[in-house]
Amino acid sequence: MEQYWNRKRMWDRVDFTNQTVIVTGAGNGIGKGIAFLYAEKGANVVLADIDATAGAQTVKKIKEQGGKALFIQTDVRQEVDIIQLMNKAHQAYGQINALINNAGVSKFQSPYDLSVENWDDIINTNLRSVFLASREAAKWMRHDEEGGSIVNIASTRAIMSEPNSEAYAATKGGIVALTHALAASFSEDRITVNAISPGWIETGNYENLTKSDHEQHLSKRVGKPDDIARACLYLTAKENDFVTGINLVVDGGMTRKMIYEE
Repeated sequence: MEQYWNRKRMWDRVDFTNQTVIVTGAGNGIGKGIAFLYAEKGANVVLADIDATAGAQTVKKIKEQGGKALFIQTDVRQEVDIIQLMNKAHQAYGQINALINNAGVSKFQSPYDLSVENWDDIINTNLRSVFLASREAAKWMRHDEEGGSIVNIASTRAIMSEPNSEAYAATKGGIVALTHALAASFSEDRITVNAISPGWIETGNYENLTKSDHEQHLSKRVGKPDDIARACLYLTAKENDFVTGINLVVDGGMTRKMIYEE
């Protein structure tokens, strides 16, 4: 029990005061949860989202709770928007310490019907944006003596699939591969690059989930955005600079549980 409370006190001491953290896709869902937790830990949080209304509302709520936040409307498919995002973040706070590449879309459609235009849109939103944002953030991080941290939100769909998920799966598998490639390339600049693969993370009404939903997990519960947010804190904490190039699966053990239909 004493060890548990020591760990709890250590977690409470996690501090990102005066650090600048950029979160893409931060207006809703997992990205919103990530932004809130970094703000709670004292970070200057820069929220990027194509949805200006959702982004502004999230910033308002963070500030109401005493946090520091800035919203920059960003279409991550556009290189010029990503460059502008990094420049404005640096202008506002003087540094970029961490980047969470969370923005993404999904479209489940038969491969017989999936158009090239839809394929390209998903690739550009989910995968190309991770490269572009990482590259532009690293240009600022490399000038900091302590480097920086990049976390890319992938998915367990990088390693398992349902029908009609080809474009989404390709982007998430690509993110995992891109992560260890960037970790190698940025290592000389003291920049860690890691991926998180969430499983089932409920961003709607958690109370509507059923017992059978929770029982699909070894953890006996469906995940919440905070589960991913805490993983981001771990991977971006300065003390954990030994961790780089990994794909951290946060799925309540779902991909390790054998499930048989009755």
